Amino acid sequence: MNPNQLAFGFIEYVVFLLSTTCHEAAHALVALRGGDSTAYEGGQVSLNPVPHIRREPFGMVIMPLLGITMGTGLIGWASAPYNLPWSQRYPKRAAWMALAGPATNFLIASLAGVAMKVGLLAGVFVLDTTPGPGIVTAKTGGVPDGIAAILGVFFTLNILLGCFNLLPFPPLDGYGVLGLFTSERMALRLQEWRIQFRAFTIIGLILGWRMLDYVYDPILDRALKIFGLYN
Repeated sequence: MNPNQLAFGFIEYVVFLLSTTCHEAAHALVALRGGDSTAYEGGQVSLNPVPHIRREPFGMVIMPLLGITMGTGLIGWASAPYNLPWSQRYPKRAAWMALAGPATNFLIASLAGVAMKVGLLAGVFVLDTTPGPGIVTAKTGGVPDGIAAILGVFFTLNILLGCFNLLPFPPLDGYGVLGLFTSERMALRLQEWRIQFRAFTIIGLILGWRMLDYVYDPILDRALKIFGLYN
């Protein structure tokens, strides 16, 4: 890897770590408000990455860093524990818990989009027309250029995380969110099916990865247009 790729990989990892921490903390907070203190007792109602890393060191540290250094791309995951009997007793609350993580990712992306738009209006940033992952760049270079790169990664990575996690396949959050659009009884059945077919988790993940490109690209394009970040 050349120095520029290494620096961008480091930015990607830091953004991934912070975004995933916010995602899992949102799950934990909504569960706590709904009556399940499992994640809270594990220290995960927190924006401190450490408790989340302790739970998933492989997914939050080892795999992402390996992917970045080997040039295969950033791959990682995290999780927040919850009480299974609680989710079966209150399936609608469990559905809100599932929604909280992806919703937080879209909120972070929106904040980054607003910040980039403000930078454009203030004349600090210009749209990046060079090939690559950048969205905006600074007119003067230096520190503002680094901030522009960080905002761009927060925007694109959180839209990616939000889209992927909202796909309706177990074990992704989107499967749990389905319970918000059904009766209480059907929401409970969805919970039960998730437990019964846990052995097929890997199939859900594969389906999610196969579907991601069809969902992510149009949503990213739409988000860029909404925030006026489209060339």
